[in-house]
Amino acid sequence: MIQTADRLQTVKEYYFSKKLREVRSLITQGKPIINMGIGSPDLAPSTAVVESIQQAVLDSGAHQYQSYQGLPELRNAIASFYENKFNVISDPATEILPLMGSKEGIMHISLAFLNVGDEVLIPNPGYPTYTSVTKLVGAVPKYYDLTETTSWFPNLEVLEKEDLTKVKLMWVSYPHMPTGAKGNKEQFANLVAFAKRNNILLINDNPYSFVLNETPTSLLETKGAKEVCLELNSLSKTFNMAGWRVGFVLGSADHINAILKVKSNMDSGMFYGIQKGAIKALQSTDDWYYDLNDVYRKRRKFIWQLAEKLGCTYDTKAVGMFVWAKLPKTVVSAEKFIDDILYEKDVFITPGTIFGSNGEGYIRFSLCVAEEKIKEAINRFE
Repeated sequence: MIQTADRLQTVKEYYFSKKLREVRSLITQGKPIINMGIGSPDLAPSTAVVESIQQAVLDSGAHQYQSYQGLPELRNAIASFYENKFNVISDPATEILPLMGSKEGIMHISLAFLNVGDEVLIPNPGYPTYTSVTKLVGAVPKYYDLTETTSWFPNLEVLEKEDLTKVKLMWVSYPHMPTGAKGNKEQFANLVAFAKRNNILLINDNPYSFVLNETPTSLLETKGAKEVCLELNSLSKTFNMAGWRVGFVLGSADHINAILKVKSNMDSGMFYGIQKGAIKALQSTDDWYYDLNDVYRKRRKFIWQLAEKLGCTYDTKAVGMFVWAKLPKTVVSAEKFIDDILYEKDVFITPGTIFGSNGEGYIRFSLCVAEEKIKEAINRFE
């Protein structure tokens, strides 16, 4: 038997890859599963976006290889979007790189900047891909605690007392996934100063800024941030384009060029039609955000009702596409709790533990579920 690479011993199959296979199996058995686990938007992109890709496939050259850096019009649209929404000025020629989803960017950034043995600061709880990619490239995860008592923000004073000499990267995600905590300008300024003092590349993964959030913010708004920071963003959540795989990274020309060296060896450019659709999405009017959030706001009220049915508490000020709920103290295991619900009530909810040990005692509901389905789930607990 051909042996697999040693690096595969450092990671497991992604939780949702495995768990959703189990959920699909239950569905094929006739179980009426209501999936509240994954943040895959069930709503469609705008009509204008769909029409844009339909028209684009007829353009001359639409089906040829595209630039590794994306269409100039797409980079210009991203630059305008960041200037209009965050007051962040970027050079579209050198400081912006479109990606096939921000998840791709996590791998590209890690390959571009990490050597074997380098350490990476990773939030606990946080997006599991930060850990798996770190291990796949031979670097070492170094977790920092996020807890409810610190509003899910790192205690930088405590962190700076640790040995950071081997740390090369630090991942942050604000608005935070999975908790929905927001970062403010003062906190971002402290993060940037911390990164500069310790010569750490700081990356903010920022796909949730416009979902149920009255004050969208960017780490790059901070003065001098580009010297030590990158920011990832995505069209998946904001524009209901998860399956399109469109994201981008912003930062200094030197940092972007390093990522491009990796990316240009990994793919042959994003499909032309998808780029045209992305441009149209980035040009959306305020009505788009208002209407989208109106749907999520209504859904969230019912999710809150469901959380209360389960004896959970939650933060009404949290933002983003999920509701992070604290389990009753009598619940010992979040994973057992959600499995019991899955098999007894045919409702799938995500256990907080998949995001790290600090996720024990919490569960996460997705808002990507139709209102009538949420009501049905509530009725199952009557």
